[in-house]
Amino acid sequence: MYKVKLASFEGPFDLLVFLIESAEMSIYDIRISEITSQYLDYIRAMEEQNIDVAQEFMVLAASLIEIKSRMILPRITEDGETVIDEDPRTELVQKILEYKHFKALSEEFRIREERMSHVYAKPQEDISEYLNNPDEYLSLDINSFAQAFRLFIQRKQRIEAVRKHYTRVERERSTMEHRIGSILKAVRGRLDGVFNFRDLVEDKKDKYDIIVTFSSLLEMAKERVVNVEQKHNYGNIEVSAGENVEKDDILRRYSPEEYTEETADE
Repeated sequence: MYKVKLASFEGPFDLLVFLIESAEMSIYDIRISEITSQYLDYIRAMEEQNIDVAQEFMVLAASLIEIKSRMILPRITEDGETVIDEDPRTELVQKILEYKHFKALSEEFRIREERMSHVYAKPQEDISEYLNNPDEYLSLDINSFAQAFRLFIQRKQRIEAVRKHYTRVERERSTMEHRIGSILKAVRGRLDGVFNFRDLVEDKKDKYDIIVTFSSLLEMAKERVVNVEQKHNYGNIEVSAGENVEKDDILRRYSPEEYTEETADE
């Protein structure tokens, strides 16, 4: 049994399209009897709830009843022959298609209006002071222009020649392993000596070298390869040989050449 659900519709065709789409019918093959019954049920439900039914809803209801009757009653001539006339639903279908077309356009305009409501136009500015000024031209004859262009080309060619034959070479940055190896070599060269932190930095103007040296000393101090002492805040950092400075695994990792030589001597 069809259940009527009251809702607000913009007009009779809005209700009719809703019923057709809810019943999953094709607009070109409307089951007119079923749709007419549903349409009338909706109007009765509106009247029962004391909702004012617009006259246009009643006009469409009358049209649906007429189409329904024309489809039920056969058309017979005076001779008793059945006449196959145009489908009574044709005009209704055309009106529904026209309604859907204009409803789609209305929705498109609504979307555009909403989108354009967020667009702000920049007011026109007065640029007359720029338009009224005469154009300025370079006081340059064709020969001077050609000479200037020739000098530009020559300069461009010289720059390209230099870039082609010369490349910028940057010094490869030292890693912690390399820096630990160099510090280990210096400390093992003077086992009883005390080194200043700054003396172990290769490039004192390069922050990267300072950081790498400091990190390397921390790693070596953790493994007791060196002893690090700072007698007061921001004072000099003194570095001396630690108890593991000559351990085989330390030499094998950071000074493989020295380790090989000592192993060969043994």
